[in-house]
Amino acid sequence: MPTSHVARVGIDFGTTNSSIGLASNDRSVELVRVAHSSGVTESYRSLLYLEKAKTAIKSWTGPAAIETLLLAEHKGRLIQSLKSYLTSRNLTSTEVFGRLYTIEELIARILTDLREHAERQFGAPVRSAMVGCPVRFVGAETYNDNLYAISRLKKAFEKAGFESVKFELEPVGAAYHYESTLDHDELILIGDFGGGTSDFSLLRVGPEIRKRGRTGEDLLGNSGVGLAGDAFDAKIVRNLVSPRLGMGSTARSGKKVLPAVPNWVYFKLERWHHLSFLRTGSVMTMLRSARVQALEPEKIEALINLIDEDLGYQLHRSVQRVKCDLSREERAEFQFTDGSLEIEAVVTRREFEEWIAEEVGAIESCVDSLLQTTGVGPRDIDMVFLTGGSSFVPAVRRIFESRFGSERVRYGDEFTSVARGLALRAAEVGD
Repeated sequence: MPTSHVARVGIDFGTTNSSIGLASNDRSVELVRVAHSSGVTESYRSLLYLEKAKTAIKSWTGPAAIETLLLAEHKGRLIQSLKSYLTSRNLTSTEVFGRLYTIEELIARILTDLREHAERQFGAPVRSAMVGCPVRFVGAETYNDNLYAISRLKKAFEKAGFESVKFELEPVGAAYHYESTLDHDELILIGDFGGGTSDFSLLRVGPEIRKRGRTGEDLLGNSGVGLAGDAFDAKIVRNLVSPRLGMGSTARSGKKVLPAVPNWVYFKLERWHHLSFLRTGSVMTMLRSARVQALEPEKIEALINLIDEDLGYQLHRSVQRVKCDLSREERAEFQFTDGSLEIEAVVTRREFEEWIAEEVGAIESCVDSLLQTTGVGPRDIDMVFLTGGSSFVPAVRRIFESRFGSERVRYGDEFTSVARGLALRAAEVGD
């Protein structure tokens, strides 16, 4: 490993998790490893936690942010899934403890810590990177929306001290990682499932292709849809959590019986990274008024407590746990206990698959559209390589196993395959 200069690293800055890799001359990849209270991780949580001190605002990122949040007696502000906001022209900044931060500044704070972790491990400055980007960013409806998101992400990297930034599609990054395991050429379908996007690419890879030099014709096509793991999580919240917090409950206003709380509050709740945005004076005043008139005031009280204590991360952990359990078992128990809210419910895999049927259908249509537009049939594909947390959801796996056969479907590391491939791509491209 070089000790005086790191020419370029590969960085997968994800909606939920991020990783950094550096490729050596022998094409092995070293990932940045970050110590935390439970051990060491190669997957860095893409979140930021801020607290107001007497004269300044303190901030932490990644594992340190989670540990500080959980130990804090008076909760500060947890901000996550910032990548999901990059396409929004309306949300350019947010106010935290009276100070206005741009989205680029908040992302740069996370990237700065990532860069510094890499510099300490590699013993050299890190100033250039090959950065992954989804085929379609969350919220992108046009090609220009994607370009806008990329320009904002590049600005965030520059604010974090990166002097040279190049972008590569995340599924292509995963393809480079898969290619490193091959001793022959293949036509492959790559599926990369992140927190906010599901991306697919058809391309030719292998040692002979790398030897003769890649061309544009090696990438046959790509497609993407702006939903993945976060959308699955939202359905768990909608069906298991929100009804216990007053969704669907009513309030009496004179002779009328009306919804106790507007539905848009629960839509925010479904995206756990939106929970902090409900902690405003106007929203809390509205909820306290709703509690007085509600026919089930204890449910509204539990909702108020969840928002006031900013328990989004704790709720997210419970949701993730039951989702993972349902990937292994036919039934699982959902448990969340904090303050005035206690939820215990048994959910079956069949129920979960009914909840996410629309999202799975959208992913399925995206894959079929890619095959149709490229004119590639399922029999033409040598191997399917899937990476990302949602690739372990049985309903997602069936999309590919039913089309290509289980013997032609392989699975990579759920969080670091893209970073490994981007590091190899960075080494190949150079400066």
